[in-house]
Amino acid sequence: MTSPRAVRQEAPGVPWPVLALSAMFAFTGVTHFVKPALFDALVPGWVPLPARTAGLLAGAAELAGAAGLLHPATRPAARVGLLALLVAVFPGNLHMAQNAAQFPVPAWVAWARLPLQPLLMWVVWRAGRTRP
Repeated sequence: MTSPRAVRQEAPGVPWPVLALSAMFAFTGVTHFVKPALFDALVPGWVPLPARTAGLLAGAAELAGAAGLLHPATRPAARVGLLALLVAVFPGNLHMAQNAAQFPVPAWVAWARLPLQPLLMWVVWRAGRTRP
């Protein structure tokens, strides 16, 4: 009979940092659908899609990435998808910082989010690995 300890080593589950990252993307993904107007305003005017469509696609991508992080076999694909998403939404974050008066956050918060984007990308890169 296999000991419980051996079973845990074979199927360790989802590491807590990956689980936390997945939960964050799931929360923001759901928020895109629950409060879409909040995200519509982030879409710069030059984006070739209607703001609502762009926001809902971003939310769907966040949900897909959150789900993909939960299994080692899909983690690398989730990593690539989430990194692409973070690059794609950066202009929206920049738009928010440049037009902070139009958003319900202080200007310093909008600007502080910008350097956090590369940090979040690094976290996604690390979490998307198949090995711990």
